[in-house]
Amino acid sequence: MPAYGMAMGRGVEGPRSTVMHSACGCCGTGRLGRRQLFGIAAGAAGVVAMQSHLAHAASGDYEAMVLACIDPRMQAPVFDYLKKRGLMGQYSQFTIAGAAIGVVAPKFAAWHQTFWDNLAVSSELHQIKRVIAIDHRDCGAAKLAYGEASVATPEHETATHRKALAEFRRAVASRHPALAVETGLMALDGSIIMFA
Repeated sequence: MPAYGMAMGRGVEGPRSTVMHSACGCCGTGRLGRRQLFGIAAGAAGVVAMQSHLAHAASGDYEAMVLACIDPRMQAPVFDYLKKRGLMGQYSQFTIAGAAIGVVAPKFAAWHQTFWDNLAVSSELHQIKRVIAIDHRDCGAAKLAYGEASVATPEHETATHRKALAEFRRAVASRHPALAVETGLMALDGSIIMFA
């Protein structure tokens, strides 16, 4: 019968064709050799070094926190927009239904504090300089929050998002006055208009 899982050709066939490794203290009776002990020590050192690197990488000096919508259609356009701006590896991201609408609309009041808590953590850990909020057209959360009429025409839709994004800017300014705020409305094709 074939012996599966033999380590370095030193397996010992046990009951029911299972393999017991003579060089492994957990499943055999043998002792660990110098090579195995060295391997374990090197692995442990690697884990410690990686944890140190990850702890250092969690804090730093980054550009922004990006607020975007959960809509699957918008993931690639938002990513492409941020890439074109040279922000890869320079932002944290918070994704919530409606983007800024999810943070300011009374319909979603239960979500608001979660965003503000995350922004505070990103500001503290990442020393971000700004918040970039990207709402998008054809947003189901906008319709749920403000009603069908609020997005019935492109003009109404733009006005609805402009108002929500202005409210978002004021809220950030009152909680984090040192942060700059950029707000925009993105079309499904990735084109974007920015609001001051």
